Amino acid sequence: MPNSIRPGDVLADRYRLVDLLAESEGGRFWRAHDEVLQRHVALHVIDADDERAPGLLEAARQSATVPDRRLLRVLDADQVDGVTYVVNEWGSGHSLDVMLADEGPLATRRAAWLVSEVAASLAAAHAVGVAHGRLVPENVIVDRSGSVRIIGFSVDAALHGLPPGRVSTDVADLGGLLYCALTGRWPGVSRSNVPAAPQEHGRLLRPRQVRAGIPRTLDLLCDAVVNPYAVPSSRDGHDLTTAQGIRDALTDFVGDPSGMAEAEVTSRERREGSRGQETTRMPVLPPLPEMPEPEPEAEEVPGPVSAPVTDPVDESVPDDAAAITATHDQLPGSAPDAVPTPSVDLPTQAGLPIFDDATDDVSWLSARAEKAPPPPPFEPHPERPLFAPDPEDGQPVRKTRPSAATGARDYWPWDTSTGTGTGAVPVPDEDEDDEVPGRSWLRLAFGILAALVLLVAVLVAYNLGRGKTPLGAEPDDSSSSSAKGTPVASSTPITTLTASDFDPQGDPPEENPDLAPLAVDGDATTAWRTMTYDQNMGPGGLKTGVGLTIDLGESHDVSEVDLTLVGAATGVSIYVTDTAPTGVRGLTPAASVTAAARQRVPLDEPVTGRYVTVWLTSLPQIAGGYRGEIAEVGVRG
Repeated sequence: MPNSIRPGDVLADRYRLVDLLAESEGGRFWRAHDEVLQRHVALHVIDADDERAPGLLEAARQSATVPDRRLLRVLDADQVDGVTYVVNEWGSGHSLDVMLADEGPLATRRAAWLVSEVAASLAAAHAVGVAHGRLVPENVIVDRSGSVRIIGFSVDAALHGLPPGRVSTDVADLGGLLYCALTGRWPGVSRSNVPAAPQEHGRLLRPRQVRAGIPRTLDLLCDAVVNPYAVPSSRDGHDLTTAQGIRDALTDFVGDPSGMAEAEVTSRERREGSRGQETTRMPVLPPLPEMPEPEPEAEEVPGPVSAPVTDPVDESVPDDAAAITATHDQLPGSAPDAVPTPSVDLPTQAGLPIFDDATDDVSWLSARAEKAPPPPPFEPHPERPLFAPDPEDGQPVRKTRPSAATGARDYWPWDTSTGTGTGAVPVPDEDEDDEVPGRSWLRLAFGILAALVLLVAVLVAYNLGRGKTPLGAEPDDSSSSSAKGTPVASSTPITTLTASDFDPQGDPPEENPDLAPLAVDGDATTAWRTMTYDQNMGPGGLKTGVGLTIDLGESHDVSEVDLTLVGAATGVSIYVTDTAPTGVRGLTPAASVTAAARQRVPLDEPVTGRYVTVWLTSLPQIAGGYRGEIAEVGVRG
């Protein structure tokens, strides 16, 4: 790229570069001004010799074919003066990652509405065969009008050197956006600066395990889309493997979206207003009070100041009045001959004013010459004797009891002189010390009963720990199966089984076909296995699944499938069809489990068919990648 490109230059005789916003991996992102249409635009520039240049131009052409108002459209793309550039519509607002950093996780309905808007755009793009390729929180913004906008459609993936985006990657990132908006953590396939979502044993934690209070509907939706170990399925009639299905599910949760965009504008103005008050708040001092004007016509001072003030140096003026006069002379702007008088409506040391309603005269309540005597002291209550006699028989109401140390009946528990008192506990009468008849036998009976219950509990726990029934007998398989929820009636194994590999998404469509018969040979030491994959199955992987098709020879009623697997937990879906399947899209699984080792999988209800498909939706991790193995498959009717 020419090093002379700098602010102020005009590219292609049209776009004046204004601000360099970002620079990474040999590319530059500018805010530019279109000199022809007089508007701001976003400008991506890379060197014309860059290996990403052809892909960038092709991505710009693909993005321009998507008709959706939420996309920041591609306006121009070309190569000129040794550079390749793409011009996008300019948009201003807050991206989702900035909103999460400022506010924390969003409210559930707000998050569902925001992601449903993104899903609607993806559904429109996928309908014309275009994918975003890098749908991260940084590429989703809410503009000043409260509308959701998507930036970098197809172009951002090309600038990062990624291959043309796949639809499955967009769907996985779409579920990641909902997970991120609800929890503030990013679980998507594409890389983002938002902190990664927590995992446990290689499995992403569900949103409800990260943040409390998330509705179960959104929790299960996120888990089905973003978790590689979850079984992708339809929920509430919505296909969660497509952007349109996710959009319909979120629309059902949000309901009427009226007012959501307006609420975003109000929330934005409130946040910006609070920031503005914090930066412009200044301390405000109260106004100074005005000096009261003296009353020049006052000739008499009530109370002790009763002499007329005619001369400021008259000896008849009290010291307080002289001090007031001296202070007044020192005030700036006062006349030297003016004699101030104190306000007449203020009380003095003489007392309070008394107003006569009949004559409007004012007199003063004279102060006492002597202080009033203090009130008499409170007399203490007479002490109550400890052993007050009963007025009827003259005996003390409270009686002593024998001392624990000496045995004498002069011990009293409140007497601190002996140093053996135990606190204020009522002492019962001697007549009350006798036991109630039969109480000892009742206590003994309760003790024996408690011992018997404890002994029975120990015996039951011991028998259960040995794998026997609570009474010590050998467990019955039929009763055990009934307790676990499986059918009590015995099922009949189907013996005429033929296995073949099933890989409709492979190129070529085969998955170790020579090993498929080993899954029905009756020998658990031999197994059919998948190829080793760098990524797990699921929306973010190369395939959504792989498996085996078991031919029963003729149509049977299938109620159970016995699986013997090799390795860690494996996600399995069971399909029963009348004809050999060519794919699983549109089929409803008869059962879906996460199994390990040997497990009998009962179907939700018996299904009639000739072909049983064992579809692996997630593979256990091994050294160097992911691989699943099936040692034996048994079918019961």
